[in-house]
Amino acid sequence: MDLAEKKTGLNDQRLEQANNWLQKQGVDIQSGFKSIAGDASFRRYFRLKADHESRVLMDAPPATEDIRPFIDVARRLRSAGLHAPEIYHADQSSGFLLLEDLGDALFRGLLNDSNGDMYFPGLFSLLKDMALEVDAARLPLYDGAMLRQEMDLFPDWYLGRHRNSAPREQFDAMWGSFCDHIIQSALDQPQCFVHRDFHSSNLLKTGNGDIGIIDFQDAVRGPVSYDFISLVWDRYIHWPRTRIEKWMEHYRSALGIEMDAALWQRYCDLMGLQRNIKIVGIFARLYYRDGKNGYLEMIPRFYDYVTGTLGLYPEFSEMLSILEQPECVP
Repeated sequence: MDLAEKKTGLNDQRLEQANNWLQKQGVDIQSGFKSIAGDASFRRYFRLKADHESRVLMDAPPATEDIRPFIDVARRLRSAGLHAPEIYHADQSSGFLLLEDLGDALFRGLLNDSNGDMYFPGLFSLLKDMALEVDAARLPLYDGAMLRQEMDLFPDWYLGRHRNSAPREQFDAMWGSFCDHIIQSALDQPQCFVHRDFHSSNLLKTGNGDIGIIDFQDAVRGPVSYDFISLVWDRYIHWPRTRIEKWMEHYRSALGIEMDAALWQRYCDLMGLQRNIKIVGIFARLYYRDGKNGYLEMIPRFYDYVTGTLGLYPEFSEMLSILEQPECVP
């Protein structure tokens, strides 16, 4: 979520309801609510001073959001010694949480072209702890059906609504087998806890130097490479391929995975294809279905990630030839 703030009064019913709920919990509210701009969901976040500390209110309307997964995954992360926000009060029926405030220092604002090698070892250590230490039992499975459903957002929303000049007959003829190939690679990998949106906008450097983790409510049990590729194929910084390959090997060694380096690289690349294809579809859907304009301008970067990776594998040359023309433009 974006941590930019604006002042907000108690001028809507949800905030009035939250204010009354907090008072009933005995929370001493010492400030107004300041909006923290939200994410792609219908959740909203507000910063306030309560009990002489800065806190964050999550407003998740029950008609569209379910806070139970957030509560569950926060418990799993904190039980593994990782810094998810502490939950001070929860109202599951109304969709309110009062949370620890992890601050404003998003890695999105800390990372730049010259300091990746300084910050990434710590992020890889966090990834390792998530993969090896966080309990993934009874989490939703990132199975073939879910992986395919996500990939299908690309033809449904990007090709179907945004770039309808693509040669669909040729594309549709190979789409099923292409997806099967990508999905089998994902299922063949070791399976573990997966944050599912592990990138620089969901990681913070806290006041005590920890790495804070947010936006984890969609966690699943799935492929071990997924969170890694979410991090290195970032929406804000384009890392050179040589550096990504170096980080692939660094993370493989950190995990202690006993597999050939070339196979691990292939797992990462094909997992990256699945995720980046999904993201292009999601961003198109956010624009055309939900009216969220800011995501459309991010599509070309992820589209370039897709075509760049396809170009590394001769077996995907036909798919690449389709997606390379016409150019990705609004």
